[in-house]
Amino acid sequence: MGRGRLRVLLGAAPGVGKTYAMLEEGKHLRDAGKDVVVAVVETHGRAATAAMARGLEVVPRVAVTHRGVELDDLDLDAVLARRPDVALVDELAHTNAPGLSHEKRWEDVDRLLDAGIDVLSTVNIQHIESLNDVVEKITGVAQRETIPDAVLRAADQIEVVDLAPQALRDRLSSGVVYPAERVDAALSNYFRLGNLTALRELALLWLADEVDAALQHYRTEHGIDSTWEARERVVVTLTGGPEGETLLRRGARIAARSAGGDLLAVHVTSQDGLRGATPGALAQQRLLVEQLGGTYHQVVGDDIPTALVEFAKGVNATQLVIGVSRRSRLSAALSGPGIGATVTREAGNIDVHIVNHAAAGGRSRLPRHGGALTMKRRVIGFVLALVGGPLLTWGLVTFRTEESIISDVLAYQLLVVVVALVGGAWPAVYAAVLSGVTLDYFFIAPYHTITVGEPLHIVALVLYVVIAILVSVVVDQAARTTRAARRAAAESEVLATVAGSVLRGQDAVQALVHRAREAFGLAGARLVSDGAVLASDGEVPEGAARTTIDVDGRAALELYGADLEASERRLLRVIAAQLQAALEHNDLAEVASEVDQLAESDRVRSALLSALSHDLRRPLSAAAASVSGLRTDPGTLSDADRAELLETADESLTSLSTLITDLLDVSRLEAGVLGVSRSPVDAADVILPALDELHLGPGQVELDLDLTVPLVLADPVLLQRVVVNLLANATRHSPAGRRVRLTTSTFAGTVEIRVVDHGPGIPADRREDVFVPFQRLGDTDNTTGLGLGLALSKGFVEGMGGTLVPEDTPGGGLTMVVALPAAAPSTAPDQPDRPETTAP
Repeated sequence: MGRGRLRVLLGAAPGVGKTYAMLEEGKHLRDAGKDVVVAVVETHGRAATAAMARGLEVVPRVAVTHRGVELDDLDLDAVLARRPDVALVDELAHTNAPGLSHEKRWEDVDRLLDAGIDVLSTVNIQHIESLNDVVEKITGVAQRETIPDAVLRAADQIEVVDLAPQALRDRLSSGVVYPAERVDAALSNYFRLGNLTALRELALLWLADEVDAALQHYRTEHGIDSTWEARERVVVTLTGGPEGETLLRRGARIAARSAGGDLLAVHVTSQDGLRGATPGALAQQRLLVEQLGGTYHQVVGDDIPTALVEFAKGVNATQLVIGVSRRSRLSAALSGPGIGATVTREAGNIDVHIVNHAAAGGRSRLPRHGGALTMKRRVIGFVLALVGGPLLTWGLVTFRTEESIISDVLAYQLLVVVVALVGGAWPAVYAAVLSGVTLDYFFIAPYHTITVGEPLHIVALVLYVVIAILVSVVVDQAARTTRAARRAAAESEVLATVAGSVLRGQDAVQALVHRAREAFGLAGARLVSDGAVLASDGEVPEGAARTTIDVDGRAALELYGADLEASERRLLRVIAAQLQAALEHNDLAEVASEVDQLAESDRVRSALLSALSHDLRRPLSAAAASVSGLRTDPGTLSDADRAELLETADESLTSLSTLITDLLDVSRLEAGVLGVSRSPVDAADVILPALDELHLGPGQVELDLDLTVPLVLADPVLLQRVVVNLLANATRHSPAGRRVRLTTSTFAGTVEIRVVDHGPGIPADRREDVFVPFQRLGDTDNTTGLGLGLALSKGFVEGMGGTLVPEDTPGGGLTMVVALPAAAPSTAPDQPDRPETTAP
């Protein structure tokens, strides 16, 4: 009998329905005639899962006693003895009870497979060994049970059981996944919407990588090197020119025509820093790529067509989109076939789309400063002189007459001019001297000698060479002027982009440093001031040449890579001036921020004065009236009246004292002088006094305190004030007969205190407003204070290094979550045994 087949259902998180789907598939296989048994299933108390398991044969579990605790687990021997066709084994990464034959459940499954039994199992993405640290960073929860990647990759079939994150949260809120008492903590911890979205993406990408790896393995195994269009991969080439947006949108449309199509944009950076790319346009196109759902790539290569084709083949591209050349027809004719023709020739079976655009044929590329003509053109000039001279001589000698000397001279003069146009001065001088000697040798008597019979002929030859040199110099200067003009245009584009970076605001400094590095093709660049790095871009290779430009004495721009020419340093000085302006802009922004803070403080002071004249009037008036009544003739007041006046005065003065304390606290918060003394604190030691202060008992508050949470690093006095304020708000807004719930839990190194009510809640667009001083729900109730409670609570919590966040209560209401850092074990004092704290 051969080895059994393993089929695994992969989920992004608990509750997506893996176990349910496994049981459902088990019933389908049973109905199809297969012998199916449930080797082990974990229902976790979920009614729907338990109901789906009914009707399937269940192999009894084996009982194991460990340290006085009875555990039950998969009975491997019983399943092997039963020998079904298919065994349903839940939670593949599970750790077995001590004393069983294998430590891990996946080892039991491997034994079943060896026995020829097919296995259908489940696992969550967080249990995969290679993703364990990634999941911990996302969720803050370390997974102790993991499964080696090789075990999962060896499965014959892996399927993702997918569920949208919000749908999973809805399922959680309705009590399908966890019991009601665990729902709040789960929603705000592991099952946060962002966590679930990231885990879902991780699961889908992991499976997609597995599919790609399987396909690549098959292609390698069968020696297939051609492109397989399993899905469209469209590569769009970006030059940094204005046509980039057109090409990207065309590429996105091509990719969208097939489900799952990929869009990749690539820019080839040559060693010439200023050539080809406009930095600002390239940055905008990179942003557009991300908006279109594609990815941006940058490769380095002097041979642009080869680099493009190699990249496209490396990513198994099926389509390659390039733009029509921006060169003029004359430029294309002189310099040979362009990038489009070369790419089309070398692309093989990759479809190449050459897209027309508005900038086609309109602009030549700008060379760097240096010689006016390239080395290639100089070499061609010398070759033309060496080959054209003899050919011209052979033709003229063949048809030579005594009257043809003038046409012969003009023919050689034309050759010199053509050589000058192609190769510049030196090839033209060479051609002129060679032509003069050839004229003397073949066409001036006496023939076939260098001897000149007439002195006038020597003057003619000298004038001939001088004319040729002058023509070549004019041609060379014209080429140099053209190159300089093109470079000036490129520098103007760079400077316009640099100036625009300053206008874009707070990121201008970083943008300028990036532009400086990118414009000159350098390895790295950074802006330093007094030893501190203000902005950096790229890498700083060891031993690389460094160019330093002073930025108005306040900072220095350091550039690493090739040495820069004098003209490039001039351009750098302009960038340095823009950096100076950006730094000044940041200084002004800081000053403006300080002014805004002063304005906010002034607003708070105005509100304080308004509160003093309005909200304090009632307790002051009540206290004054009570004291005045007490001062009347004692004979006119009964004992009951006197007691009532004393109680009114006491309540008014207590209320007044509380209001004054809150006003002073909020003033200290606004001034940034709040005194905080943090130390390790037991959350229960703060919560219980807060309940006593508010005279709240089991009838108003339900406690669910986790006794295993570590000590919290907080100021006990301020934390008690926070709990008092939150409990007071919660009890005030809770409907009659519904208790406020107060819980503690730990998550990712933080201790969370949750105050849960079932009142009207707060709309999402008003949640930030409740933390603004002098805000009350509806702004109509003047009997509940100044509206400082939540503002003070948020300020106190943030002053202790924590956060205060409002959330929806499942079923309606508001949950206030106080998250504070847990005290490090080394800083926590010896803890006495905590008293048992149970829900009333």
